[in-house]
Amino acid sequence: MVTRVETIVVGGGAMGAATAWQLARRGREVTLLERFEPGHRIGASHGASRNFNAAYADPTYVGMLVEALPLWRELEAESRTSLLDLVGVANHGPRGGFDDVHAALAAVGIAAEFLAVEEASERWPGIRFDTRVLFNAQAGRVNADATVLALHTSAAAAGADVRHRTRATRIEVVDDGLVRVASVDDAGVAEVFEARTAVVTLGAWTTKLLGGLPGVRLPRLVVTQEQPAHFAVLPGAPDEDAWPSFTHQPLGSYPWPSGTYGLATPGEGIKVGFHGVGPVTDPDHRSFTAEPGQLAELQRYAELWLPGVDPSAPAPISCTYTTTPDSDFVLDRRGPVVVAAGFSGHGFKFAPTVGEILADLAEAGRTGLPIELFRAVRFG
Repeated sequence: MVTRVETIVVGGGAMGAATAWQLARRGREVTLLERFEPGHRIGASHGASRNFNAAYADPTYVGMLVEALPLWRELEAESRTSLLDLVGVANHGPRGGFDDVHAALAAVGIAAEFLAVEEASERWPGIRFDTRVLFNAQAGRVNADATVLALHTSAAAAGADVRHRTRATRIEVVDDGLVRVASVDDAGVAEVFEARTAVVTLGAWTTKLLGGLPGVRLPRLVVTQEQPAHFAVLPGAPDEDAWPSFTHQPLGSYPWPSGTYGLATPGEGIKVGFHGVGPVTDPDHRSFTAEPGQLAELQRYAELWLPGVDPSAPAPISCTYTTTPDSDFVLDRRGPVVVAAGFSGHGFKFAPTVGEILADLAEAGRTGLPIELFRAVRFG
């Protein structure tokens, strides 16, 4: 059985769902295939909180942030769901390089201010600061679970065919320039889709589906199991709602594996994690169990730098990162296939903008937003 559709989006996490939403609201015919059930915990788009951090010096990323905020508000209005909580982000640490960030944000009218250690400590006593703090009030956190649900719901309301529990098993480009995607659902029913364009947003599964497709250039995508944890707020410390989101680039004698990030997850505590240093994994064969040594390091970090939390009883979280060699995204089109990958660690906040870019590439093969930084050709 062959089902013909204008555009098929493979992968219904944040980026794929945002693409389907953008295409559907433009009146385009689009089918979205998502392998797992709604609200699943298998990939990278789950959980109640993501950092909405604007600390970028690169003008491409800053421009995408400027584009993203009104799109977030449009999604909130369409879905009647509160997604963003702009509690602000406090960035600190001697390796931060925040002067360039401050200048880049000021150039586009995003207000950010430097706070002395004493002022920041008085404002947020749950965090220990070691350098001046770059604070951006137009940042904070975003509810990931609610975002994906809102994107699916809004895309479907605009006419998208959203199919959960449907796995793409093969993709091929046929002689007439169309693309065919073979799929199977949980009941074992197979179906082949034929489309003018396919947008592949599969995260950790990107290489598994596209690795051997002629003409599609992919970098080496490293998939890791990341292991942040929630820490309970201590009695007498500020409530979760009073915490900003934060990043920290510490120096010191202790061998931290990376910088850290943190933010409140309402009802669950303060989420803290290292960045991109989890064990390499196969997304279909994950343990979902925190590596004990890294969890102990995270507890040690909380003990030293977060006086407002209880470091003794962390609640571990498991998710995947999919990372390119330079940590920048891949947003590109080759023939009828649009590829988006490598968002891990800092991509979620850009989801509406990425959806807009991918919809442009699917429709016209080009976009008005600058994406040269993200072309796959940079990997040779």
